Formats: sequence, C-alpha cells, structure tokens
Amino acid sequence: MKLKKPLVWTLFLLLAAIVFPVTASIAAPPKQGELAIITAPADNDVVRGVVSIIGSAVHPAFDRYELAYAIEPVTSNDQWVGIGEVGREQVVNGELAQWDTTVLPDGSYSLRLRVVRNDGNYNETEVNHVVIANAVPTETPTPSASATPTNTPTPLPPTPTIVIELPTPEATPTPRALTVTETLPTPEPTGEGGLPIPKVKVDTSPLKSACLLGAGGMLVIFLFFGFLSAIRLAVLGFAKRTGRGRRRRKR
Repeated sequence: MKLKKPLVWTLFLLLAAIVFPVTASIAAPPKQGELAIITAPADNDVVRGVVSIIGSAVHPAFDRYELAYAIEPVTSNDQWVGIGEVGREQVVNGELAQWDTTVLPDGSYSLRLRVVRNDGNYNETEVNHVVIANAVPTETPTPSASATPTNTPTPLPPTPTIVIELPTPEATPTPRALTVTETLPTPEPTGEGGLPIPKVKVDTSPLKSACLLGAGGMLVIFLFFGFLSAIRLAVLGFAKRTGRGRRRRKR
C-alpha cells in the first residue's frame, strides 16, 4: 500500500504553516517608529542639581511613558522610584522629565524609561552608573612658607692663645604646599547637535527562542515522516504475507 503524494505534501504544508509563522513573530526586529531611548545623561556621567533627562518615547500604539531611578546595585523591582509625572504625549529627542538630585544622597544610580502600549506591554531602556556628586570637596588651605631667621653668632674678641667658634644652627625645614585636585570622568563622545550618542542594547533572547522553536518544529516533521514510513513498511509486509497465504491455498 503506497501513500499518495498529495496527502504527504498537505501534511507537510500544514506543519510548516503552524511552525514558521510563530518563529518569525518571535525573531522579528522592532518595528519602525518604536523608540525608548535616554540620550542624556549617559552611562558613567556625573550630575548634580536639577538634571534634564533627554530622550525619545515613541510607539504606534503609544499609551504613556514612565521614568524611574534606583540606587545601585539594583537587586529588586521595588527599588525603582518614579521621576516626575507619567508622560501622556510622545517625545522625540526632547526633554522627558527633570530629575532633582539635591534631595538624594551622593552615589551611583540607574535610570529607566518605559514606553507603555495600549495593550499593557512596554518597551524599556536603562542607563547605568550615573553618579550624583552634589557635595563639592573642600579644598585644604595651602600654608604659606615663612622664613626662618638665621642667628649669626657674635665673634669673640681675639685672644693671644684661644679662639672659640660657635656652630651655626640648622635651618628649620619649610613645609610643602598641598594641592587638592578632583579628577572628572572622560566625557562620552557626542553626535550631531552636541547630544551624546545613544547606546543600543541588543536582546538576543528572542533569537535563541526562535532557533529552539525552529529546531523543535523540524524534529516534529522528521518524527512524523518516520512514523509514516513505519506504517508504510508494516502495510507492505502485511500485504506480502497475505499474498503468500493465498498462493498456498491455491496449490
């Protein structure tokens, strides 16, 4: 008994129609018009006072955007604290919010931007190691060098037999001037308009999921064809046995 080729191709196309659209949807890159970027401040920047957070929050199904900060290291979602009010309008390379750092202790912080869509899902980006340094270091006053008077001994009157010479006292060492310097981090490279170049983070987890799903789909297809081959062999064996039995009865 032979399986018909149209039936095999129909089953193959049915499996392909199920597996490949799912794989393509997982591995698809972000669509044009989706932006969740913080361009200033950037990673490793030092800030103080009231800081203007610059970036873009755009999506075709835009609902709102949210800004938050957390002191590093960030180990829990509960550490994030909102900055300002929720943004209800899309922003393209403009001010997202103002961050008042004067009420926070100096240290290293992370910033997070979430662009929430109408369906409740969101795109987000983070900026790490933003250092708040509102406390300006106090400079140590430089002591002025004072001249130490040198005592010149008074020569004794000459005598016919004895001459006494007194040693000259050693000079007091002059104190050195101390200078306090503050080293600031090297500024990040900037693009057109003086804005820092945004750093794009690539998430490879969708690609890994797509590869695993595609491999699983191909395994299911091979198993299915193996199962069909086994059925075909079994049917052919049964047909041969039946034919031999009929021949023996005729004899």
